[in-house]
Amino acid sequence: MMELKTNTSIDAMHAAGQVTGAALTAVRKAADVGVSLLELDEVAREALRAAGATSPFLGYRPSFAPTPFPAVICASVNDAIVHGIPTTYRLRDGDLVSIDCGAVLDGWASDSAISFTVGRARPADVRLIETAERALAAGIAAAVVGNRIGDIAHAIGTVCRGGGYGIPDGFGGHGVGRQMHEDPPVPNEGRPRRGLPLRHGMVLAIEPMLVAGGGDGYHAAPDGWTLRTDDGSRAAHVEHTVAITDEGPRVLTARA
Repeated sequence: MMELKTNTSIDAMHAAGQVTGAALTAVRKAADVGVSLLELDEVAREALRAAGATSPFLGYRPSFAPTPFPAVICASVNDAIVHGIPTTYRLRDGDLVSIDCGAVLDGWASDSAISFTVGRARPADVRLIETAERALAAGIAAAVVGNRIGDIAHAIGTVCRGGGYGIPDGFGGHGVGRQMHEDPPVPNEGRPRRGLPLRHGMVLAIEPMLVAGGGDGYHAAPDGWTLRTDDGSRAAHVEHTVAITDEGPRVLTARA
């Protein structure tokens, strides 16, 4: 069931969102050739500890998962789309990395993701990430009172498809509140003027996921968590937690 948040609750979620933003900023700064994904997870853990926050990722176990998630970030590299488990893998020159992170502070959750390259970037990867960020911006711009969920989905999908990229079927954003995952679902492709009307007090995680090869297929890795592209092409994932307000969309996970 969807809960409309009060202005006070949105302010509290903004505080949680700033913790998530700071953790992602710290991870991005630490990411370099030779740094392991587990080391990046520890950077995020320290950022959460310093803020007095906890992780909604750590120990999370949805119905599809064989085991509880063991980390505070999802670290997805190259052909991994989302849900990558941090391992001893050390970043290599030219890797494309997506980091998803969340925080719970004073009982309110936030969720955000970034994609970036390490070392010498491939031009194709730069374009992929830039398109993902444009799709996120388009989705946020459509997140206004009077629009519908389908308007957000259509805005994201138009940018993604216009760039020639695939959109993983069945994956997208979601509501956020006391829990990291709440109603309603927010697809990354859809028809405008369809779906739930957007109202003041709704808080949504808007998160485009793009596949460079143009296909929508994916498969689960042996760890049961990581989703990889079927064609082996690279993927990007970006995300913000956004409050729908009468004054316009308010990004709660904005980074400095």
